[in-house]
Amino acid sequence: MENFNVYTYRRLRRAIGYLGVSLPVMLVLLSQFPFFKTQVQSSISYYYYTNLREIFTGTLCAVGLFLIRYKGHGNVSIWKNDNLLTNIAGFMAIGVALIPTSPNHPSEKVYTIIPYDAAFLGYLHYGFAAVLFGTFSILAINVFTIGQENQVNTPVSIINENNIYRFCGYSIILFLIMVPISAHCHRFKYATLLFEGLSLLVFGIAWLIKGRALGDKGKIGEKLYREANPNNTETGT
Repeated sequence: MENFNVYTYRRLRRAIGYLGVSLPVMLVLLSQFPFFKTQVQSSISYYYYTNLREIFTGTLCAVGLFLIRYKGHGNVSIWKNDNLLTNIAGFMAIGVALIPTSPNHPSEKVYTIIPYDAAFLGYLHYGFAAVLFGTFSILAINVFTIGQENQVNTPVSIINENNIYRFCGYSIILFLIMVPISAHCHRFKYATLLFEGLSLLVFGIAWLIKGRALGDKGKIGEKLYREANPNNTETGT
């Protein structure tokens, strides 16, 4: 039963990772097909107002439900409590999907059950997004790294999983800061889309590594997961 639970959690982690990595790629690639009558948007959020709306909202809702369904080991520290953090991230992802950003044009219709104007909903949307990515970074830096924190016998390689998690977590913070800055970049209209896509990319990579998407045997297991240490047991999220 224990092995079954481990592999079930790994599949769930990989599903979250693949969805995060694929969302911006799918939206941009499908925008190239005349069938969808959709141009590449300057932000992922603006795909809400295109014919690819269902892919945008559906993928985010799926990520949100997976995160809410995910049950880790918990922790007395709020900043390391995977149950709390994944629940927060899950609800924020659903909020980002269902509460749209402000439309570019008055003709674009806002579909929402919240009876407030588009400007307020736009602020709410980006508030959800900021909390979502902030929580992603905390998970990568504080929670994903728990599993190896007490191991001292096996040397740590530069591509050790904890180094990857920290790199992904701090990268999310950097890209999160760059999103509002890039919104004022008029020379490259897709700057915001780029940083949003990069944020989802490193988020997805962290979850894929945690889900052992590359496998954990041989050199990969030794370099990434320190599997050469017989006392290595997976803990944390």
